[in-house]
Amino acid sequence: MTEDSRYEAVRSRDARFDGVFFFGVSSTGIYCRPSCPAITPKRVNVSFYPTAAAAQGAGFRACRRCRPDAVPGSADWNARADVVGRAVRLIGDGVVDREGVAGLASRLGYSARQVQRQLNAELGAGPIALARAQRGHTARVLLQTTSMQAADIAFAAGFASVRQFNETIREIYAATPTELRAARPAPAREARASAAGVPLRLAYRGPYDTGYVFGYLAARAVPGVEEVTGEPGTRTYRRTLRLPHGAGVAEVGERPGRGGWLDCRLHLDDLRDLTTATQRMRRLFDLDADPYAVAERLGADPALAERVAARPGVRAPGSADPEEFALRAVLGEGEAAAAAVAAYGERLAHPRGTLTRLFPRPADLATAELAEIPADVRPLLRALATGLASGELRLDPGADRDEAERALLALPGMPPECAALIRMRALGDPDVLLPPTPDTPSWHPWRTYAYHLRRPLP
Repeated sequence: MTEDSRYEAVRSRDARFDGVFFFGVSSTGIYCRPSCPAITPKRVNVSFYPTAAAAQGAGFRACRRCRPDAVPGSADWNARADVVGRAVRLIGDGVVDREGVAGLASRLGYSARQVQRQLNAELGAGPIALARAQRGHTARVLLQTTSMQAADIAFAAGFASVRQFNETIREIYAATPTELRAARPAPAREARASAAGVPLRLAYRGPYDTGYVFGYLAARAVPGVEEVTGEPGTRTYRRTLRLPHGAGVAEVGERPGRGGWLDCRLHLDDLRDLTTATQRMRRLFDLDADPYAVAERLGADPALAERVAARPGVRAPGSADPEEFALRAVLGEGEAAAAAVAAYGERLAHPRGTLTRLFPRPADLATAELAEIPADVRPLLRALATGLASGELRLDPGADRDEAERALLALPGMPPECAALIRMRALGDPDVLLPPTPDTPSWHPWRTYAYHLRRPLP
């Protein structure tokens, strides 16, 4: 897009570009999303930025009407396989907060200086600024949707100190934490303060085919780790999560909110895992996808046009834990996964309904006897678990997809279809050719979505 076309999107308040770019207004000192309902500023006062962090770095504070920091992430960066896309996914998973820039660079296989340079060139902000913007958004959500103490919110959002938390909130929102909390609607405050867990709204762009996604997940739920309850249209998906600082349980409702979000509630052993848990649920439900781009490309093919029209907002379910999904892909969708959970899954300290265990760690399966697992699956399962446990095989959000697939195919007995499925869901690749999807060049780069469109409804 040119700057003129971006300004036209702002003039038309086009929500399709929310998260794709942001604009700052020099006369007010604020930055907004393209669909902001405020009066359109004059073109001479408008500048454009690829990320919220870049706008903040230029000295703009977040608009209180459109909350530009809360938009879905860019589908482009989420899908990209280069170092910038991989870095953004790792930052979203909280790697910078836990391991610093050096840890991020080590995972990517680059020097810290190279990562800094490439992110600044592409996104207008470095890894520290991107992580800071994410922490600020998390803190605002907690201030306005929970009754947690401000000091607890500071550390839950990833800040190193309460002072850093206070300074960042003032800089980003031109308000103190107390003022941000006071600005929330009173009815929402009363409803949420008494509820258990941390309530969140997981935003997405465009339409969302919730019926397919919830049906797909329900058909593959592993007892003890996942469950889907309720009737179609009002179902709730729940699952356990193994997180860096402890365990958690996530609940997501099927009925979308009028503003384009899914209601989520997180029950965490350690609130420092909030950002990581949120991003993992976003990846599971494919909430950063661009349904407009998918529909434009796939709807142009006569073989898919009718399905695209009948199912607006198609999504490609990902995974909440890439290593877990890879192991499940090898175990299959039958009883083997449930048997592995029952025999080797760690018990939750605080079970919630039928959710009683975490999925086994790769290290647990690498050394187990696996007597409960069918004999024909054991060699591949053990080889995969050993590779994941040793770090020779990486499937984290920043993994190189081509390299990971080559490593998977090098495992003895790994079927190509299984490796492709792991690439599709564990690594979130939007362009995977998985049988029986034909190799149709015109579907590139959205062949994963074509695969889901061609599947029967659950």
